[in-house]
Amino acid sequence: MLRRDLIAGLSGFAVALASGGRGGFAQVPAPKLDRILLLVELKGGNDGLNTVIPYADPVYAQARPRLAIARDKVVQLDERVGFNPALQPLMTSWAARDLAVLQGVGYPYPNRSHFRSIEIWDTASAASQTLTEGWMAQAFAGVPRGAGRRIDSIVVDTNALPATGGDLHTIVMQDAEAFIAEARAMKGMGTGSVHGNPALEHVLKVRAEVNAASVGLAERMRGAPAPGKPYAAEGFGRQLDLATRIVLARVPVVAVKVGLGSFDTHARQHETHERLLGQLADGLATFRHNMMSAGRWNDVLVLTYSEFGRRLKQNASEGTDHGAAAPQFAMGGAVKGGLHGVHPSLTDLQDGDVKHGVDFRTVFGTVARRWWGLPRDFGVRNARPLDFLA
Repeated sequence: MLRRDLIAGLSGFAVALASGGRGGFAQVPAPKLDRILLLVELKGGNDGLNTVIPYADPVYAQARPRLAIARDKVVQLDERVGFNPALQPLMTSWAARDLAVLQGVGYPYPNRSHFRSIEIWDTASAASQTLTEGWMAQAFAGVPRGAGRRIDSIVVDTNALPATGGDLHTIVMQDAEAFIAEARAMKGMGTGSVHGNPALEHVLKVRAEVNAASVGLAERMRGAPAPGKPYAAEGFGRQLDLATRIVLARVPVVAVKVGLGSFDTHARQHETHERLLGQLADGLATFRHNMMSAGRWNDVLVLTYSEFGRRLKQNASEGTDHGAAAPQFAMGGAVKGGLHGVHPSLTDLQDGDVKHGVDFRTVFGTVARRWWGLPRDFGVRNARPLDFLA
């Protein structure tokens, strides 16, 4: 099967299965399968310069006369950079040193197409490569996960590519109640038999695996405790609510993916961007509170990403166009909080964009190695793990 083939169980969910794998090790000693990654996609290309703001650099205000955040409104992190004021809810995590800001993350020869750039990130490929498996599927290639683990990851968002491919079993579930009802309806459904048609027999076998996995997951979800602190009723809040129930139900998965957007702010950026950053900050602060209350904060790593940042200069529509490097956030009980890496220069540009100082594949490699215990480097030569995880 190809990586984009999602074998639909019913309308509410699907399982992504494929054969093969890229690189990796046949056997990996003692992978840490009890650790969960909450992967947060900021869809559309988040403006990193108005997220982690270089308020002390005069070039910032000069390049953005209508979009620059005033210095007295910036939530200062040090004497050079600070948060957008909409990110104020994350300051509790910053003060507790379990929030890391990874500065200047990108990749060589950046692509400014939404479709292509997010594919590069999701498959941990170089700009010149086209790969067919998500980076998490690559990370777990050949890793034994036990006969009882029928589901490896759950995508609450619509983009399942990071967890698609190899032998990684990924369920797409955007509504818990609909999922549980549909799983009940599938109880007892057989695999059927189609003699002489191997391809159809494979599809039926996969469907049987979907049914069995879905029924087991539904049973766990039915008894899941509700989050202690409620989330906002909007889409991102509902996604985090479901992610929280998955963690609290102790569903044995290695990753849950959510998404927020669109950050594609070509026009009148200010209000849209601050609204989205506010949803991000409120949601992640509530998620942190709920994980800590349940004693699970050390078991979860939150990682944000976006396909690219935005250009240094504002455009004529009081927005910003597609750029390159941008920051990522990492949160969790095992995170070494603070600023990591150097904020990109605003004068040494590449085609009008700030340059990356950290290859995003090194970030993913650090997650694979230090979070899951998997020696993966995603093709980066002489890769060294970053120091944002204990």
